[in-house]
Amino acid sequence: MDSFRIGYYVGYRSCVSVLLCVYPVLHATHTVAQVHFLWFHIKDVIKSFETFERFGVIHAVFTNLLLWCNGVMSEAEHFLRNHARRVSGIDPERNQSLGEREELTPPCNCSTSTCSIFADSLYYLYPFNIEYHIFVSVMLFVMWKNIGRTLDLHRSRRPPLPQTQGLNVGPVLGLLALTSTVAVLVVYLTHVEQSAVTRQAAVSMYYVYGIVMLLSMCAASAVGLLIYRAEHRPFDTSKNPSRQLDTELLFGSAVGSWLMSWCSIVSVLSSSSSPPYRWSNGLYSLLIVLEKYVQNLFIIESLYRQEESEELPAAPEVFSVTSSLAPPYGGIINRAYETQERALEEPEDSGPMYARKPSQVPLSAGTTLPPPPRLKKKLLKNIVLFLTMCNICMWILPAFGCRPQYDNGLEAETFGFDIWTTVLNFAIPLTLFYRMHAVASLFEVFRQI
Repeated sequence: MDSFRIGYYVGYRSCVSVLLCVYPVLHATHTVAQVHFLWFHIKDVIKSFETFERFGVIHAVFTNLLLWCNGVMSEAEHFLRNHARRVSGIDPERNQSLGEREELTPPCNCSTSTCSIFADSLYYLYPFNIEYHIFVSVMLFVMWKNIGRTLDLHRSRRPPLPQTQGLNVGPVLGLLALTSTVAVLVVYLTHVEQSAVTRQAAVSMYYVYGIVMLLSMCAASAVGLLIYRAEHRPFDTSKNPSRQLDTELLFGSAVGSWLMSWCSIVSVLSSSSSPPYRWSNGLYSLLIVLEKYVQNLFIIESLYRQEESEELPAAPEVFSVTSSLAPPYGGIINRAYETQERALEEPEDSGPMYARKPSQVPLSAGTTLPPPPRLKKKLLKNIVLFLTMCNICMWILPAFGCRPQYDNGLEAETFGFDIWTTVLNFAIPLTLFYRMHAVASLFEVFRQI
């Protein structure tokens, strides 16, 4: 993104300030240095110069938060300009409430043929830049909390690598959801700029897609939560700043979408207009609240569960003996109870001896086989993979411009465009952060299962 900014400056260098080039150079240098620091020192626990280190790390935290706010405001301004341009060609009456939002262009011609490419491509990278800065802020804050902390080496062992056998249903359903998400994104962006009827059809399609996705995510999270509740495993109450911060961020970042959803529900119930997507908007908003609540419970229960002991008792080896004499007990001889003299009296050519697996030994009447091992873990891993892909899908749509909250008109009619825009500028960045943070938390859950 910084290279695109530098290329944009080169095209208009005769009439724009040199600061437009200095900022991306400094930002790129800061990004490279920060990534190097996190890559090699994120797991370090600082025990010396604690006051100085606390000041430096917390300064880096707030620097990234300011850069995140700058990216959010720039992206919101660009989206509002595009929204005003789109509405001006569809509904002139609504365009009057948007005011004049003309895009500022330099007062000279571009000296190269790539200025428009740089300007248009720049905003497609804003979602990644925004998520980068907020994630780095979280990682640095965890590092700041660990300064001077004494670790328990017995509890900090690295978990084993997760097994991928039996993971079929979750990835397949997740890829199906991702494919449908890309299709919905393309159809929505191409149809929302056409006539009012086509725009209403695109918004209705989005809400139907969202209802199906949220119902699937609610069902998957509920099944995983029921599996954990049926285990009766104790919780891990040890002090862990990273896990505690994950819990707080999950519920804290969900506040934005909950606020947006409750405002949509109020507008659906109180609006005088009745577009075809009115009640689907209300159902979609209710499912947003329910899905995030159930998913948060599932992730938190997964993170706070104590790990199961993988040690299983060794199965005794059972032998089948074929000889001229009919062996007692249906062909099974327990040699542990035979005396040494009895063993010496046996003929040397007593016949071959074959090992039999415990599963091949006939069971007595009334004995049942235990359930297949690791079936529960395979089910949980498939659920986690499916939820991970679904959260990525729910991040892609608003991150790349699919935001029906601006296009349906219900909330703007109820609260006014300026108030509703302020709510969206606060809620949508938190919603995007929630989805990516849920992906990171689900990845940690997958490693622990």
